[in-house]
Parts: sequence; structure tokens; C-alpha cells
Amino acid sequence: MDSTRFISAVADYFDQMIPTASDDELFAAGYLRGHFDLAVGTLEVAAEPFSQQDLLAQVDRSLTQAIANGELNPDDQQLVTGLWQQVQHLAA
Repeated sequence: MDSTRFISAVADYFDQMIPTASDDELFAAGYLRGHFDLAVGTLEVAAEPFSQQDLLAQVDRSLTQAIANGELNPDDQQLVTGLWQQVQHLAA
């Protein structure tokens, strides 16, 4: 899957969660989507082609930094990282 289709698939995945997700799941999705969108924007600003692996790595770095900075409590960290694992399966 090319990066454009992957980005679209991830956006659709998040959008489809809205009607049925719990408040905690919506928080995790919103938080993760912010990191994902920031990674997409950062890579697009570089104006060079990027792969979905580049995007996954960028989000991984962003989440790792956020967790290291204490942005998430342990429960939220577990929700976000679990959701991130699900999102990464869309790349397969």
C-alpha cells in the first residue's frame, strides 16, 4: 500500500470508531490521530517522497517522546499504544 492510501485508511479507521467507541477509546484515538497528523504534516513539509514505513517511524518517535515527557498516565499510555498497534496493522 502506498503512503497516500495508508494515510486515507488510517483516517477512515479513526472516523469509523466515533459512533461506537467509549470515551477512553475516543480520547486515545484523538490523541493518536494528533500524532499521526503531525507526522504526516512533518513529512509532507519536507517535500520529499516518503513511505508508510517512514510515517510509522515518525509516529513511533513522536509517541516515544510524548511518553518520555510524561504526557500520558499509565492507563492512557496503554490505550494509545494498543490502538497504535491496531493502526499499524493497516499497513500490512
